[in-house]
Amino acid sequence: MKIHIKEQKPTFQRFNAQWTPTLIVLDPDGAERHRVEGYLPVDDFLAQLDLSLAKVAFQKGAFGEAEKRFRTVCEAHGKSGAAPEGCYWAGVSAYKATNDPAPLKATAQQLKKNYPESEWTRKASVWL
Repeated sequence: MKIHIKEQKPTFQRFNAQWTPTLIVLDPDGAERHRVEGYLPVDDFLAQLDLSLAKVAFQKGAFGEAEKRFRTVCEAHGKSGAAPEGCYWAGVSAYKATNDPAPLKATAQQLKKNYPESEWTRKASVWL
């Protein structure tokens, strides 16, 4: 849905939107699952959309679907700002789907190799 801040100020206040554009992805129950503020280049924007769908799947407990969607962010949008986060959560999703810790270690290694300065790499470092 597209909302103009001057025409529907209560909606902006409801979602605490501070800047435009603000993209908020809600799950079917209306809970916020992902937010993007400001303009992005096309690939970064598409990566954020894929990331938001992955987060909705993860929240539903559909870990196989979530892993697939997070991997899309990590692999198809590898140069985007969202890629390290997608890689991280793909590993978490794989772990939650199987209870096998091997994907966590593999994810940490992948992040360390491809995104050594990322905060997501630092978060995954405990898995090595």
